Amino acid sequence: MKTSWDSLQRSLKGKSAAESAWIHGPRPGHKFVVFFDFFLLTAGISRVNIGDKSDLIGDNYIDHRNSKEKKLVSKIVILTLVFVIITVFPGAEGQPEGSADTPRELKWAHVYDPNDTFHQWALWSAEEIEKRTDGRYTVEVFPASSLGPEADIVEGLSLGTIDIVYTGAAFIANTYGPIGIAEAPYVFRDYDHWKAFSKSDFFDSLADGYQDASDGHKIASVTYFGARNVTSNRPINTPADMRGLKIRVPNAPLYLLFTEAVGANAAPLAFSEVYLALQQGVVDAQENPMPFIRSMKFYEVQDYINVTQHIFNNVGTIIGSASWNSFSDTDKDIFVEVMREAAARNSDEVNRLEGELVPWFRDQGILVNQDVDRTAFMNAVRPSLLGPRAVWDASHLERLESIR
Repeated sequence: MKTSWDSLQRSLKGKSAAESAWIHGPRPGHKFVVFFDFFLLTAGISRVNIGDKSDLIGDNYIDHRNSKEKKLVSKIVILTLVFVIITVFPGAEGQPEGSADTPRELKWAHVYDPNDTFHQWALWSAEEIEKRTDGRYTVEVFPASSLGPEADIVEGLSLGTIDIVYTGAAFIANTYGPIGIAEAPYVFRDYDHWKAFSKSDFFDSLADGYQDASDGHKIASVTYFGARNVTSNRPINTPADMRGLKIRVPNAPLYLLFTEAVGANAAPLAFSEVYLALQQGVVDAQENPMPFIRSMKFYEVQDYINVTQHIFNNVGTIIGSASWNSFSDTDKDIFVEVMREAAARNSDEVNRLEGELVPWFRDQGILVNQDVDRTAFMNAVRPSLLGPRAVWDASHLERLESIR
């Protein structure tokens, strides 16, 4: 009997989330799991996932049916499955390196708009990876939270359902705290300071610490996301103007360090929900770098862009451990080379855009408030840099501030 792929998927509805991840994930052998489950269902056997392993725990084995006939059926089932694995699904045992004839397909997910520079450089990277690996790998890029909000796609790295992500240091800090210092408020003097940090031994040590803490996820590159500025419907000149302001921040604990220091009320929301929340008055304000205030059109629903420049954002390009560990050394070098080249070009482009956008916003009728007392903000935040929300210590702060 000929069974279609769709029919098999329908027969497996109601399976666990872990099994669904196997069905829909990027592993080359994932279709084997569907046929595997379908075969077991026809034999009256179920598969139960325990950790990372799959064990056969069939009623035929553990119930009262211990007859020779049932044991013989079980042996036939197992032998047939072994034959199928060896002859039909040779790639089911892992994620082998791709080849020009059968390229390995990778998923790259992020939350940014398709018109944004981050998406454009991800597309460039995908093309370069395919070219420089002679077609051994193809990369499909999923923008605009199409595979879920930032917290979910980062989790997808560990589940193996996503291979590559863009994510900020504040999210990475949930796994390895010290790297969060790169998104602490008012720790960078300017873009040149950030650029020197991104190329420093200090950054490399933080990236290595994250790789160890995450069981192998690789930070291939880091990109300048821009200096975050508060948008609002009233001018923000001093920390006192922030008191009681309901402001959207990313759903990462580190962002509360800034809002708590200045007395604002933080409202964590997914990036894709911010525009509607501002439009409907669910929140009063938000904060993002200027290029993203433009690309997400936040200026349409806010009157002021206040140049607070309170956080210099970093976005890491991270390759999940399952994929990274499956690459040859040659391919690892290619992925890192491409992603660092893209990050350097994207960083300079973001920095250039920040300077160009001030007059552009004014042409749109937006009030760009450059009268912000940044010294007052720095003084308000400074005690919090080594306070209870800090996930780094004084030595990390000293090393960062000493970079020239």
